[in-house]
Amino acid sequence: WPPGTWLRPLDSGRGTWGEGMVRLNGPRWELELGGEGYPQSLVELQNPPEVLRGIGDREVLSGPCLAVIGARRATPYGIAAAELAGRVAAECGVTVVSGGAMGCDYAAGMAAAAAGGRTIVVAGTGADVPYPASSTPVFQAAVDSGAVVSLERWGQTPRRYAFPRRNAVVAALCKVLVITEAGQVSGTMSTADAALELGRTLYAIPGSIFSPNSSGTNRLAAEGARIIPDEASLELAISMDFGVARFCSQGERPAAGPVLSALVACPSRPDELAARLNEDVLTLLRTLTDHEARGLVERLPDGRYSPTKEYLLGQND
Repeated sequence: WPPGTWLRPLDSGRGTWGEGMVRLNGPRWELELGGEGYPQSLVELQNPPEVLRGIGDREVLSGPCLAVIGARRATPYGIAAAELAGRVAAECGVTVVSGGAMGCDYAAGMAAAAAGGRTIVVAGTGADVPYPASSTPVFQAAVDSGAVVSLERWGQTPRRYAFPRRNAVVAALCKVLVITEAGQVSGTMSTADAALELGRTLYAIPGSIFSPNSSGTNRLAAEGARIIPDEASLELAISMDFGVARFCSQGERPAAGPVLSALVACPSRPDELAARLNEDVLTLLRTLTDHEARGLVERLPDGRYSPTKEYLLGQND
């Protein structure tokens, strides 16, 4: 596949020509095991890849790296946590690595790029094939500010076997792995397991004990991962582990009333929230409508209400 080949990332595994195709623009390269520029961190894998293909700046692989990963179908809380981790790492001068998936991976990568940081996406497809298609912006941002790398051949579209191998490479490239939101059985947890086997440091951003999306993250915290309860703790942990300093102000979350406090603890439906707060449902619905109009809460597809990521990150006026 020559540079600039246009591809459509298809689940069927076939690259085809036609409308809606995407491409990544940037210098391509291949690094061979034992050769110049091959990341020494990957040699620690039980079966290091013979060839690592990439687009962008291969020098980024030799710098300090921190992975930020989490659920693909993330809640607003998970997205906010991923954006926070990506931004703080970037502002500390640490390269942010992810798998480029939708949800937390995408949020972390885009937040790091927006903060002027460097990013690496480890693709489960060929390095020139953004997957899923909706993640094309984070792939291109990685090419512009760092690199997209892959174990797969150029032009390779999705194969199920490729993603566990991708997860192991994400774990190996990094000194620290930040778990933002993860269920008990997930690709995120398999990456965390790989990181533990390699002796990497895990940070866990805890979530509600009632949220299935945080059950895996909370288990990691209980089993010894470093708990990250707030932005200051994340900054301190990165500073200690990487020997870096961050010079910027932190956002402040607006004061929370009882409704927002309850939703931060656990996204809920209006009737559940009314019972918990001993409020009339109609009164509560009016409050939720007002909060929604102000960008403080949003309604999830299953009918529950949750604080918006903007509120959680202190970005509301």
